[in-house]
Amino acid sequence: MTDAGYTSVVIVGGGSAGWMAAAALVHATGGRIAIEVVESEAIGVVGVGEATIPPIKLFNQLLGIDENEFVRATHGSFKLGIEFVDWSRKGRSYFHPFGTHARDFDRVPLHQYWLQVRAGGDDTPFDEYSMAWQIARRNGFSPPAQDPRLVQSTFDYAYHFDTILYGQFLRRRAEAAGVKRIEGKVVEVRQAAETGHVETLVLEDGRTVSGDFFIDCTGFFGLLIEKALKTGYEDWTHWLPCDRAVAVPCESAEPFTPYTRSTAREAGWQWRIPLQHRTGNGYVYCSRFVEDDAATQTLMGNLDGKPLAEPRHLRFVTGRRKQFWNRNVVALGLAAGFMEPLESTSLHLIQSGIMRFLALFPDGQNDALNAQEFNRLTVEEYERIRDFLVLHYHATTRKDGELWRYTSSMDIPDSLAYRMEHFRATGRLVSPGPELFLNPSWLAVYLGQDVIPEAHDPLTGMTGADGAARLAGIKKAMQDVLPPVPSHAAYIERFCKADI
Repeated sequence: MTDAGYTSVVIVGGGSAGWMAAAALVHATGGRIAIEVVESEAIGVVGVGEATIPPIKLFNQLLGIDENEFVRATHGSFKLGIEFVDWSRKGRSYFHPFGTHARDFDRVPLHQYWLQVRAGGDDTPFDEYSMAWQIARRNGFSPPAQDPRLVQSTFDYAYHFDTILYGQFLRRRAEAAGVKRIEGKVVEVRQAAETGHVETLVLEDGRTVSGDFFIDCTGFFGLLIEKALKTGYEDWTHWLPCDRAVAVPCESAEPFTPYTRSTAREAGWQWRIPLQHRTGNGYVYCSRFVEDDAATQTLMGNLDGKPLAEPRHLRFVTGRRKQFWNRNVVALGLAAGFMEPLESTSLHLIQSGIMRFLALFPDGQNDALNAQEFNRLTVEEYERIRDFLVLHYHATTRKDGELWRYTSSMDIPDSLAYRMEHFRATGRLVSPGPELFLNPSWLAVYLGQDVIPEAHDPLTGMTGADGAARLAGIKKAMQDVLPPVPSHAAYIERFCKADI
């Protein structure tokens, strides 16, 4: 360490987390500190999370990544949101769109007028006022308009992609910028006797790697944050009881949908993620309520095409580390905690952890203070995402499986109970502060899962606005602009088709 601060950062573990961190750090520091990634080809990566949310675009843009190049390299596709099937009850589906449901047209939120006309007998689903869903249901895609006056500007998008290919893509960029990769398996972590800080990693062949600061990207194992530093883990399976998953890719099938699908099953839920070269599938389930073999049979019996590999099984405990930054170690990705991929937050939590780390970059002088703030902000982010995920499980009328009977009646976090109480009363959306999922996301899940307020905002009757006419106008405006939107397949064929 010099007077200017740390001169080296060692990232332990590759995969998406490790190479996202490496690429971002070398870009932010301009090569002024040494960045090394220690990873072993003998240790596999989880590599099943293939769906993202819109902030990933910002991360790529900050690194100067061209979108078409990235989609092509990762065999990616586009994502306008998530279709939820059978979550509130069997036979009911809804869409969680990226973006808003049209735009509010006065000081009263749009959904309040929808509640008003619904009370008068109009049964039009709220999804109908989402531009993202209007495009997605037709399997179309084109980027949103930049003019905020146009209804085509009211949606957003993210990606589906192969996370292993994404890690390789970022690795090439990071190494070209000066990041050093060290092949080897860590067999010992040496710490300073006085401070407990990590000082040196010992590799299987006897080589050593030293650094000033370390980033743990070793997945569930948590080699540094847990095995060495004994940080501790906060278990959230009381609220999110699914603890296993089985995943398998299959051949692609038509139509080439621009959205993720989540289908509720008897003891969990199944994901479907379309890529250019295959479809990713998985069943997240609770082992208390279904045997592994039965879960595998359920997944294999609900594929669009021929499986391309043997099913892969994963075990996890939903929750988080008690500290994400401990001494001179920051944990990212699965080493930091696990939130099931119901809302595609896995890569985002890596991204936000990296950006938070850069904002509080260690200097060797104020690290304890920086760690305190890093941990405070990260705990808040995890807890607010947790509440959003719990909402999906709790807001259900399904009684056909032990899992749903449990989650619909379980005690929920006070923070979520407070929000639900407000919404059930008058449809008002309250929040404890800045968070990842904003009002449109909460609204989509509330209404999609039949959490219907008892009343609407009293101001809807005082504005003078004709809510029914405005809603009809929004629908017509959307229908008018749909014909020119190309199909998802045609857009990719033109701009970013992978060489497969």
